[in-house]
Amino acid sequence: MAGDAILLVAFGGPERAEDVRPFLAEVLRGRRVSPERIEEVVHHYELIGGRSPLNELTFRQAQALGDALRARGDDRTVWVGMRNWKPWIADTLAAMADAGVRDAVTVLLSPHATEASRTRYLESLEAGRARLADRAPALRFVRAWFVHPGFVGAAAARAADTLATLPTARRADAALVFTAHSVPTPMADASPYVAEITASARAVAGRLGHRRWQVAWQSRSGRPEDPWLEPDVNDALRALAADGARDAVVVPIGFVCDHVEVLYDLDVEARATAAGLGLGFARAGTVSDHPEFIAALADVIREASG
Repeated sequence: MAGDAILLVAFGGPERAEDVRPFLAEVLRGRRVSPERIEEVVHHYELIGGRSPLNELTFRQAQALGDALRARGDDRTVWVGMRNWKPWIADTLAAMADAGVRDAVTVLLSPHATEASRTRYLESLEAGRARLADRAPALRFVRAWFVHPGFVGAAAARAADTLATLPTARRADAALVFTAHSVPTPMADASPYVAEITASARAVAGRLGHRRWQVAWQSRSGRPEDPWLEPDVNDALRALAADGARDAVVVPIGFVCDHVEVLYDLDVEARATAAGLGLGFARAGTVSDHPEFIAALADVIREASG
């Protein structure tokens, strides 16, 4: 079987309150962001407990994936590298090289492709490999999985669980609002990002047999005068309320783990918007370590392994 090991690559997040500012400094390196805005985001972390669960959840995914692979007779080690926090991608690659790994099947835990979600990860991986020279493990990447039946099934199961919390008579008419991170429109235009997000959303809505759904964008940053993908989720909620909707179920299809964009931008900010409109609001869980999602990762890893 090709590939000595498996490498999962994720964004990374601060694990303690004292990590938040250094983490933000890393994420914002090279960008002009006001101190006031940085402190605003620090406060967002304070409101969700002073840390991000992303690292913990990613390692939980790695554990579940290792278990799923072993159940298929595959005992390769699953490693984790983060682009913006510990364990840094470069450090993970070095540890892999020290362990004798020469060839790793690699999964970017970002389902939809754009510069921010794909190219920057690849650049970090190549920089880490360059530091190791001829000791660097070769990396082979799995195919796109944004409409893999396991990913779609896991997201649909999370949405179905959330729809089930609504009064029975209101479930069919609830609006599903699929969200993903907004990006500048030139970046989106240069990638399949919008098409892939829409394909995932359509597949999940189809799996649920739910007729009322749309895509909205969240967590934009940058200068207000720069064009980014729209509608923002808060504007989408306002439009739904104006159209007479009673309930919105927000499905964060662009994220595979909870972190600040989900726990603050949706659970705090978007929820408050909905409350102010008198609109029912519920947020579906991310796929996280749902068994169908883990099985999907195992599938594409085995395919890439030859």
